Amino acid sequence: MRVSSTAIWTLAAIVTFDLSWVEISAAQNLPTIPQITAQEQTPQSDRSTDVFVLTTDVQIVGASEELAALIRDTIKTRAGEDTSDRQLQADVQAILATGLFANARVNTTSNPAGINVGYEVEPIVIQSLQLANAQVLTPEVATKLFQPQLGNAISPSAISQSADKIKQWYIRNGYIAAKVISVSPSPEGILTIDVSEGIVNSVSFRFLNRDGKPTNDRGEPILGRTKQEFLRREVKIQPGDVLSDRAIEEDLRQLYRTGLFRTVNVVLQNAPNQVDVIYDLTEKPTRNIGGGGGYDDDTGIYVELDYQDFNFGGINDSVGIDVQASRRELQFATNFTSPYRASEPNRLGYQITAFRRRGTSQTFDGIIDLANGSNPREGRFGGGISVQRPINDWQASLGFNYTRVSIRDRDGNISPTDELGNPLSFSGTGIDDILALSFSATKDDRNDPKNPTQGSVISFSTEQSIPFGEGNIAMNRLQANYIQYIPVEILGTSDREVLAFNLQGGTTIGDLPPYQAFNLGGLNSVRAYGEGEVGSGRSYVLASAEYRFPIFRPVGGVIFADFASDLGSGDTVLGEPAVVRSKPGSGFSYGAGLRIESPIGLLRADFGINNRGESQVQFGIGQRF
Repeated sequence: MRVSSTAIWTLAAIVTFDLSWVEISAAQNLPTIPQITAQEQTPQSDRSTDVFVLTTDVQIVGASEELAALIRDTIKTRAGEDTSDRQLQADVQAILATGLFANARVNTTSNPAGINVGYEVEPIVIQSLQLANAQVLTPEVATKLFQPQLGNAISPSAISQSADKIKQWYIRNGYIAAKVISVSPSPEGILTIDVSEGIVNSVSFRFLNRDGKPTNDRGEPILGRTKQEFLRREVKIQPGDVLSDRAIEEDLRQLYRTGLFRTVNVVLQNAPNQVDVIYDLTEKPTRNIGGGGGYDDDTGIYVELDYQDFNFGGINDSVGIDVQASRRELQFATNFTSPYRASEPNRLGYQITAFRRRGTSQTFDGIIDLANGSNPREGRFGGGISVQRPINDWQASLGFNYTRVSIRDRDGNISPTDELGNPLSFSGTGIDDILALSFSATKDDRNDPKNPTQGSVISFSTEQSIPFGEGNIAMNRLQANYIQYIPVEILGTSDREVLAFNLQGGTTIGDLPPYQAFNLGGLNSVRAYGEGEVGSGRSYVLASAEYRFPIFRPVGGVIFADFASDLGSGDTVLGEPAVVRSKPGSGFSYGAGLRIESPIGLLRADFGINNRGESQVQFGIGQRF
C-alpha cells in the first residue's frame, strides 16, 4: 500500500515501522572475486503486509567511490522510489553478500516527503594472502604482486589487476595452462587466491599416418612400431606435473633425437582443472631389407643380402646385417646398438660389431700393382665393443676392437709388397694385427639427425693401438670434425633451404701402416675424384660447403664445393703409396646434385668437376655430411 507524507505520523502510531539502525554481521560463506557483482535475489515483499515509503535520498558512508558505485548497483532501494523495512534489510544482506565488507548497516531519517536512507559500511582490510592449489606459484611471488592491496581497504579493480599480474607471471615462466580461478576475501582480511596451474592428468601417444590421420581407411587406429613403454620413459612430462612449455619443447626435442619420427606434435586437451597431454607421432620407415647379386673380377658371381632395423624391438635399438656370398668367399658386416638413454641414466649404451671384408684398397689402387699384375686387395676381419654415455653436453664413447688386416692378390694369396718392392703392411709379411683402444666425444645440436636444417655437430676422436701380434704396431690416430647448418631464405619459398659447412682434419702419431693413411678423394671426400685419388697421407684437412634447396617434393637440389690436402705428408707414409702412384696430395671440386627422399633413405646423385678439369657423376645414400 502507498502512504502519503501527511499521514506518516498517524500511521506510525498504528503500524510499527522500525526505522532504527539495522545491523547484520558479515556472512561466513562469501562469493568470490573477480565475479563480485553477483548478488542474491531478494524475494518480492508482500505488499499487503509491508509498509512502503518514498525514498527521497540514498547516501553511502565508509566506502570508496569504487565500492560506493558497486553498492548502488547491488541494492534495490533507489531515490524517488518506494522502499520498506524488509527491502532495507535485504539491501544490507546483498551488500554483505558481495564479500567485500566486514559490516554494513542502514539508518533512515524522516522528512515531510518521505525518508532519507543511509548505508554505513566497513570494507574488509586485506591483512594477508593465502594460496590454494598452487605448486609453482610461491607466497613470496603472490605477496609481491598483491602488495598494493595489503594493509588497505579492499579494491575490486586492484584485485583484478593483481590477478592479471599472476596470469602474466605464469605466462612468462612457461606455465601455459595455468589460470586464476578466484580471489576470495574473508571478513578477517585474508585474501585466498585459488589457482589452477594446469596439472597433467595423463600423458599418451597417438600414431598418425603420412596424411596426418590417427586412423586408417577402415577407421582403425594407426599402430606404431615404437612401444608405448619406451616412449613414456623418453619424455619428462608425467601425470601430476605442472605443465610448462619448456618441458614440452624438451620432450619434443628428445623424441626427434631418437631419429624414429618424421613429425612430432603435442595436443593439449582440457580436463577438470587438469590437462591431458597427447603426443602425435608420425614414424619414419626404420626397417629396410635389400638383396641383389652380380659379378666382379674379385669375387666372381655373388649374391648379397642386407637388413637394417633402426627400431629393433620397438625401443630404438638398431641392428644391421650385410652378407655377401660367392664361390670364393663369404663377407659380412654386423652390428647391434643399444644407445644410451637419459631415461635410464645408470645404464650405459653399447655397440657390438663383427666384420669380414675384402675389397680393392683405396691406398694402393692406381698405376702400381702387385708383382703378378693383380690389384692389391685389402682384407679386414675382426670385431669390437664400445660403450657410450653423455658427459655434460657431449656424447662420449669408449671402445675396444681388434682387426686383422691382410693384403692379398686376386686369388687370395698373401702379398707383402707391390711390384716395386714397397711394403704393403707394417710387419712386412702382408698381415698385421691391430688391437686398439678408442675414445670419441661428440656434441650434437642438430634439429634432425637424418636430414638437419639447423644446428651444429663437433666431434673429436683418438685411437691408440696396443703393440700386439703381427706388426707390433703402436700408433695414435687423432681426428676432429665440425659441421654447421644455417637455415636461409634465398628462393623465398616456405620449404627448407640450408647452408651447410664441414671442416675436418686429422693426424697419426707413431707407427703408421700404409693402409691406415688418411685417403682423400671420392663421394664422401672431394667429389669428382675417385676414392683415394687425391692423396694418402699421415695428416689431412678437408673442407666442404653446400647450399641445399627444395625443387619439388620429394626432390631437392645441392650446389657444392670441396677441398682437401694431405698437408705434404704423403712421403711420410711407409712405402710412400701416394708418391709412387702420383697422387697430387691436394685437390678441389665443385658441382651440383640431386637429393631424393625414398623408402630406403635419402638418395643422392652428384655431378662434379675437379681442378684438373675432369668430371664425374657419383651416387650414394644420405647427405655428404
